[in-house]
Amino acid sequence: MVENRPFLTFLTHLVLIIGVLTVVFPVYLAFVASTRGATDFMTGVVPLLPGDQLSANYGYLLGSGESTAGAPPFLLMLANSLAMAILIAVGKIAISIISAFAIVYFRFPLRVPAFWLIFMTLMLPVEVRILPTYKVVADLGMLNSYSGLVIPVIASATATFLFRQFFLTVPEEMMEAARVDGAGPMKFFRDILLPLSRTNIAALFIIMFIYGWNQYLWPMLITTEPHYYTVVMGIKRLASVLDGDTQWNLVMAGVILAGLPPVLVIIFMQRLFVKGLVETEK
Repeated sequence: MVENRPFLTFLTHLVLIIGVLTVVFPVYLAFVASTRGATDFMTGVVPLLPGDQLSANYGYLLGSGESTAGAPPFLLMLANSLAMAILIAVGKIAISIISAFAIVYFRFPLRVPAFWLIFMTLMLPVEVRILPTYKVVADLGMLNSYSGLVIPVIASATATFLFRQFFLTVPEEMMEAARVDGAGPMKFFRDILLPLSRTNIAALFIIMFIYGWNQYLWPMLITTEPHYYTVVMGIKRLASVLDGDTQWNLVMAGVILAGLPPVLVIIFMQRLFVKGLVETEK
């Protein structure tokens, strides 16, 4: 068993390297394509080395956009996606943690059925409720607005369930001690539960941020003005040019730009994310 340990270590490292290359190589090809000119892809062969059009492609995409594809400047779409993702993540966490707090620590009629009714919404696909949701948003005059982008997707049964499970692990003695000290429910929530939930909130924030950032179907349905386009919609428009050839160098530049914010969020919050997942599993 001891003699095979160096071989197992080598095999583990080899599998790890192959896995990393499998993930990184397509991203590298996208970056290479984003630094090339449009004519470099006419032969159907993707170059393996970066070109000299990096600043030109990214500058044009961020500042001017691609009018022939109906795509506004990418800087505007990045700002829209960033605002949408942050508002969705913060809103989902705020609503979910308050609803979980009410379900666990308050005794009211139909408390358990209310939780399971929330949980059952996970079984409803988005496509089932998207037309009724669109009708409600249209009747309320929220088409082509940030409130229309965010509010209909701001509730989360998953986050409510995770916060409920975490609150059930908090010892009841802490609540009793807070009550003896004269702390009311909101003070107990603010001073005890919120600090204990810090890592869980961080983990859920990353998950919900990426969920909001990757939204495509809902923004496509309720936005008709380019001022409210998101970055995912912009990439789709760049890749679906009706009159003319697709500028794949600009498409790949858009893909790289769209992937940067989620990666940066994960990098900066990685420690809290991993810790939050571990504590949730416990």
